[in-house]
Amino acid sequence: MISQQATAKTWNWRGYPIAYQSAGETGAAVVLIHGFGASWGHWRKNIPVLAENCRVFAIDLIGFGASAKPEPDREMAYTFETWGAQVADFCREVVQDQVFLVGNSVGCIVAMQTAVDHPDLVRAVAMLNCSLRLLHDRHRATQPWFKRIGAPLLQRILSVRAIGHTFFRQIAKRNTVRKILMKAYAHPEAVTDELVDLLMAAAEDPGAADVFLAFTRYSQGPLPEDLLEVLPCPALLLWGTEDPWEPIALGRNFARFPCVEEFIEISGAGHCPQDERPEQVNPILQGWIAQHA
Repeated sequence: MISQQATAKTWNWRGYPIAYQSAGETGAAVVLIHGFGASWGHWRKNIPVLAENCRVFAIDLIGFGASAKPEPDREMAYTFETWGAQVADFCREVVQDQVFLVGNSVGCIVAMQTAVDHPDLVRAVAMLNCSLRLLHDRHRATQPWFKRIGAPLLQRILSVRAIGHTFFRQIAKRNTVRKILMKAYAHPEAVTDELVDLLMAAAEDPGAADVFLAFTRYSQGPLPEDLLEVLPCPALLLWGTEDPWEPIALGRNFARFPCVEEFIEISGAGHCPQDERPEQVNPILQGWIAQHA
């Protein structure tokens, strides 16, 4: 396992420093993309294993982790198109090869957006507990009435900067982060101090609150089914069966898309199976990459 204290590398993108980690000298190129609020460190249990046979890169999306956090809207639009462009440029300038993309949660949407917009760069995509984007404007009609009304109202309230920053300060506390993780993970023992530290690391960075609030207001952009419909490469779907945020019953519907070669359930895992059950996830990814490489 790579410690989260391991020194990250830096790449400059559009004038902003971007943090990433890499390992492995030979084999296929693999880029790992974290979920909302996380960083490359969320792949610390996967990088060394995948690097046994691959060149592995894990990137902090702009706005997260140790990467820059430019002001939303005025300096940077935090959209999947932006993050897809970031990953594509990273592949061209740093990796300098076609890649396998592996994402978790909203990182899956980023991976698919990259593949759709830049098909020449992506060999295949693996997705772990893909974000369903259930609060998207187009999904709102399917939600219970209190969510249909409550979500837009909360978004408007949080758009008031003083209120939003107060809310963020309440969320960005160790005990609160631990409680959130305990809900997202099916096995409490996986919620370690190291994991909490990993997610807390960027909370004090200038701009962290504004990026967090900008994403909470982002109810537009692509849905996963939009991208799966036009994905130009093979896809693998892995899903923790106990995910409370992205229900596997809904995720199974994605197996119907022609690009999806396999849908694999990770029994007993929650929202982040790569961190909670790496002993199951790593061999699956190794075999899938070898098959397509």
